[in-house]
Amino acid sequence: MTIKAVVFDIANVLIEWQPERFFDSVIGETRRRAMFAAVDLHGMNDKVDMGHHFTETVHATADAYPEWRDEIHMWHDRWIEMAAPVIDHSVRLMEALQAKGIPVFSLTNFGIQTYDHAATFYPFLRQFDRDFISGHMGVIKPDPTIYQMLEDASGLSGDALIFADDRADNIIAAAARGWRTHLFEGPQGWADRLVAEGLLTADEAA
Repeated sequence: MTIKAVVFDIANVLIEWQPERFFDSVIGETRRRAMFAAVDLHGMNDKVDMGHHFTETVHATADAYPEWRDEIHMWHDRWIEMAAPVIDHSVRLMEALQAKGIPVFSLTNFGIQTYDHAATFYPFLRQFDRDFISGHMGVIKPDPTIYQMLEDASGLSGDALIFADDRADNIIAAAARGWRTHLFEGPQGWADRLVAEGLLTADEAA
């Protein structure tokens, strides 16, 4: 079957997402390791990605861990510094696909408020042909339900879709549904895959 749409994860595919790197730069690696061991910050973030309110969720976590309150508040107040920089080559690939009339969808674990915040800095987040944002959907990857919801909404399934994500568990879940998949380890590899699939020329993918 011909590929009918290209599906992009966002974090670490279009925008770097490295909370540990941010906190290492602000409080040092030793203290960051202690905080992440004491507080389930990624679990907190999963709640946001499932649709819980960003500010309320972060502040509740900070209140539960007063010894880390100031640092946890940084997850809210300086969030955009964790979601940076843009992976420019990936954005160019998105734009090149759309310039050829190939639909590009997002499929992303992202909160409602954090996505709106990110889009003020990164306008390309408003340029997908279809948005599939976990915060609005109430479910996160790799739950099979989120892939089913994309299929139902788009009318596409199986190898009509090709999906790039940086997490192997998310890729495995998509492959189980028959999607073509690409484990993203850098934009050049993704560019090469899009060329190999006949979606872009080498020049268009540069």
